[in-house]
Amino acid sequence: MELKDLASVSGKGGLYKIVKPGKSTMLLESIEDPKLKVVASANNRLSLLEEISIYTRTKEGTTPLGDVLKKIKKDFDSGLGVDATSDPVELKAFMKSILPEYDEDRVYISDIKKLVKWYSLILKYAPEILTSEKKTEEKEPG
Repeated sequence: MELKDLASVSGKGGLYKIVKPGKSTMLLESIEDPKLKVVASANNRLSLLEEISIYTRTKEGTTPLGDVLKKIKKDFDSGLGVDATSDPVELKAFMKSILPEYDEDRVYISDIKKLVKWYSLILKYAPEILTSEKKTEEKEPG
């Protein structure tokens, strides 16, 4: 599995594997429980993990989620020291340790909580994503 195969659906917890993309709907299955299927339509806010970036104060302005997840794996592996219920001060310190240049004004505590949850799910159900050597490529504007 690769990061491009995973999505988050607004209003539904967890991460979903894209099973069958379509023109107006997409069939998804929970990575935690493959029996749980969801049909996402235009009414759902669907975020493909490969397209998510974290705001930074660098010249580029963002860092791809895949790069951040791999940095967490390299620096912490499974011992994050925080979880989604951790104190906001601890979550900010964790974020600062993995991405010192993150934009504190535009990256909210809720975003850091999502990052921690997603990392834990990927580590447990799709660890190959965290160790793949494939670099994130810049997409050419269409």
